[in-house]
Amino acid sequence: MAVRASPRVLAALLFALPLALFLPAQERAWLNYDDDVYITGNPELAAGLGGASLAWAFTTFHGANWFPLTWLSWLLDLELFGLEPAAFHRTSALLHAAAGALLFLALARLTASPWRSAFVAAVFAIHPLHVESVAWAAARKDPLSGVFFMLCLWIYAGQGRAGPSRRRLAALAAALALGLMAKPTLVTLPFVLLLLDHWPLGRTAGGGARAAAVGALPLVREKLPLFALAAAVGAVSAWAQHSAGMVVDLDRLGLGARVGNALVAWVAYLGQSLWPAGLAVIYPHPGAALPAWKPVAAGLCLVALTAAALGLRRRPALAVGWLWYLGTLLPVIGLVQVGSQAMADRYSYLPLVGLALALAFGLPEAPSARRAWRRALALAGLAVLASLFAVARLQLRHWRDSEALFRHALAVTAENPIAHAHLGAALLEAGRTAEAIAHYRESIRLRPDSVPVVNALAWLLATTPEADLRNPYLAVQLAERAVRLTGGRDPRILDTLAAAYTDAGRDEEAAGAAERALALARERGDAALESELRARSRD
Repeated sequence: MAVRASPRVLAALLFALPLALFLPAQERAWLNYDDDVYITGNPELAAGLGGASLAWAFTTFHGANWFPLTWLSWLLDLELFGLEPAAFHRTSALLHAAAGALLFLALARLTASPWRSAFVAAVFAIHPLHVESVAWAAARKDPLSGVFFMLCLWIYAGQGRAGPSRRRLAALAAALALGLMAKPTLVTLPFVLLLLDHWPLGRTAGGGARAAAVGALPLVREKLPLFALAAAVGAVSAWAQHSAGMVVDLDRLGLGARVGNALVAWVAYLGQSLWPAGLAVIYPHPGAALPAWKPVAAGLCLVALTAAALGLRRRPALAVGWLWYLGTLLPVIGLVQVGSQAMADRYSYLPLVGLALALAFGLPEAPSARRAWRRALALAGLAVLASLFAVARLQLRHWRDSEALFRHALAVTAENPIAHAHLGAALLEAGRTAEAIAHYRESIRLRPDSVPVVNALAWLLATTPEADLRNPYLAVQLAERAVRLTGGRDPRILDTLAAAYTDAGRDEEAAGAAERALALARERGDAALESELRARSRD
């Protein structure tokens, strides 16, 4: 006899499971990677929750994106708990737990198979790939948007084969709008709903009497409001990224390099899902240096897996899960390159559900007489979950502070200039200047055009109180490079140049650079920066 359990009891257990993983790890510090940009160094958040901050949240492109609901969640955390990293971590863990419980309820409603649904939700809840989304305060976008994504699935599951009523469609649109305001990558939700129409709802051709009458076009037509909403937010997000200069131009990274990296990344995410080792906060983009055989092999692998999934018509869950994985990764796979990463663990937050779905529901049902088969599957599932939990606990330790995070990234990746730069900043904050300089220099060796790092090292070499670590010649050389890279239009970089010239004894040139910096600050109308530069020039 099959073991039965109330869906509510299973949902409660699945809510508790990720909390058991994430909540005991309360000792953590703010990270110097995006936490400072979004939260700790953001004056708009520091101003507190109020009318002005609400308006700002809905209109700002700060951070090169538009996610007002995420801004509001951070503002609420600050209002309730202050600038306490453990509190932000706790909120993200609770949101992630809620997303996992909602995923289970939605799948159980869709499939009437609570145990397989529970396995999918448990994989989602504790997979090591999701540690980044929960343990990193700056990644709040993922668990918050995940709650609304799973809510959409639950709402859609309630319709059965009849299709969404106007009331249900309105509820779907509202949940999707909230999810998009948390993270715009939810633009793929209408596509996922079309997959669910095929299986398990059976609304596509061959799925039942009504399905044969409905056809594909009406299924798309009924979701046009959702597609329109997703397109509108996608356009706003693209505008935000372009206006912030975060989208890499084709002349810097060609289409061939983008497609090649995307093919390799699709297979790499699959590999990390099955064997989550070597996870890092940043994976450097290989650019044109990617060996040609890798994208060719990855492309052949993807074609073979897709053909196999689509060819097994008696296992529709395989096709649905696989296409879910491929489709939900598409907005972040790098065809439109934003930033300098090749891939990111957080990008797998929703796509991983598709792989778990294919695994859990693609396996054949055990005959009622084959209790041993069911027991073997159950034990295998428990072993998988126990292994994922243990590996996630180990991965979570690397997120306790910036030094641990970036040391681990350097241990599992090669030629990682971003990891060197942020480890250098962490070491500098800890007073370990010589080590910081070494990592800054290695970062610049790998990426000579990184203006922030070039400028930071120039300033450090010109102003460090440790006289034996000063290097006036190199400081001037680096500061002049930073000025060239910015076209001489950044007052802070000109201020660094003035400091480097001063340390090198080139006082006349230092005065000229300082004057240009003041003039630019004045031209921009930045009174605070102008006052800061004047005070420094007097010193």
